[in-house]
Amino acid sequence: MSEYFKHETAVIEKGSQIGAGSKIWHHAHVRQGAVVGGRCIIGKNAYIGMNTVVGRGSKVQNNACLYDVSVGSHVFVGPGVVVTNDRNPRAFVWEDGKRTKTIIEDCASIGANSTIIGGIRVGRFAMVGAGSVVTRDVPAHALVYGNPAKMHGYVCRCGNPVGDDGPRICNECRRKAAL
Repeated sequence: MSEYFKHETAVIEKGSQIGAGSKIWHHAHVRQGAVVGGRCIIGKNAYIGMNTVVGRGSKVQNNACLYDVSVGSHVFVGPGVVVTNDRNPRAFVWEDGKRTKTIIEDCASIGANSTIIGGIRVGRFAMVGAGSVVTRDVPAHALVYGNPAKMHGYVCRCGNPVGDDGPRICNECRRKAAL
């Protein structure tokens, strides 16, 4: 018996690693060399590319495609998200050396149908709004959205907006911390 759940239609290639308590759903594909940490959820039809790491407790929603990305722990990757790995794609020119590594740090959230261009870093607790096209690094706690994605303030650890300056904690979390 496996330490993780694999739907019968999922493909998990030899040479990949899946952590205990993870769930790999319908038609998901985990490539050779990929690492999925413990207690992750990989949704229906998701693609976890070679050399991709998904940290503990992260959730990769349906139809997401992750190429050459390091995903931290407790990251939310929304449905239909694509993380690319080639800044100058051409079908007739492919070399492994062209691939770029993308980093999504712990506790970040990437909204549905967003595209993250290869080589980008998304900071801890950052939030990328649905449908965004991220073409440059995103600072920790930043709220970005649009095409191209632009900063629209900061968010608390819980995801609530906290404005453009000051502490990165919302009033609700501050109140709870005081109890």
